[in-house]
Amino acid sequence: MSKQGNLAVVAVGGNALIKDNKHNSFADQLGVAHETAGHIAGMVAKGWNVVVTHGNGPQVGHVVRRVELALNELPMEPMDGSGANTQGSIGYMMEQALDNVFKDKGINKEVAAVVTQTIVDPKDQAFSNPTKPIGSFMDEETAKARAKEFGWTVVEDAGRGWRRVVPSPLPKEIVEFPAIKTLAEAGIMVVCTGGGGIPVIRKEDGHLYGVAAVIDKDFGTAVLASNLEADLFIISTAVPQVYINFNKPDQKALGNITLAEAEKYLAEGHFAKGSMAPKMQAVINFLKAGGKHAIITDPAHLAEAIDGKAGTHITK
Repeated sequence: MSKQGNLAVVAVGGNALIKDNKHNSFADQLGVAHETAGHIAGMVAKGWNVVVTHGNGPQVGHVVRRVELALNELPMEPMDGSGANTQGSIGYMMEQALDNVFKDKGINKEVAAVVTQTIVDPKDQAFSNPTKPIGSFMDEETAKARAKEFGWTVVEDAGRGWRRVVPSPLPKEIVEFPAIKTLAEAGIMVVCTGGGGIPVIRKEDGHLYGVAAVIDKDFGTAVLASNLEADLFIISTAVPQVYINFNKPDQKALGNITLAEAEKYLAEGHFAKGSMAPKMQAVINFLKAGGKHAIITDPAHLAEAIDGKAGTHITK
């Protein structure tokens, strides 16, 4: 693939836009997006062509909560609609933040956000075992009534109430990949694959249909990075490095490790299932699919990380 400089795919967490529960407004998130854009601009200034993906977990939660509160006034919005909703709003934030930062720094770079669909397998076992909680806590009566009305799967959540759960299938194909590739090859910074992509299935006639599910953002980004033959896959998260024996007396930060070591540490259970484990698995997927270099770090250390001075680097 011909590229304008080395190509890096950077995955920014949805939680990274929300510092805490007191700073979760749109304006707060836009401010954080501006900070993140500054760090990404540092990579561009060093000659990198960058494709940006992002999480949307908290933002989808907000949309679903609003929809549930308005059920007496407005129709229920499907999960794929909520995913598209947040891809649009976060894409707008990142487009504006990046464009403004580039102008401030004198960088001549265009930005385009692409609402992205990701194909999943309707036979994925996740559909028979939904586990991802979404939306409000409810009492049992309300939960079962909504399950009957909307076809939801609901479960009791550790004594805190009942919640809806949806499947989290593995991503198979990025529908808009040809457009993303064309834009990236033209040197345009693309913001895409939000939340791992909007989950869709492709029927035998080739038509696409949205499904009520969520895709792991880092798994979706790993598929995109592999297809783009990216030189570098970066997962930008809440910590500057990955640790083994995390929060234990013998905690150890990982600087440079191999694919084999990453697989070993993951198998030994060093990484929490709901946080670092899927990130490390996404990196492993990328490297096994032909990728050569991945980094896990926080936004503030992006520029240092690409110079080898920060972050956890995983190579073959």
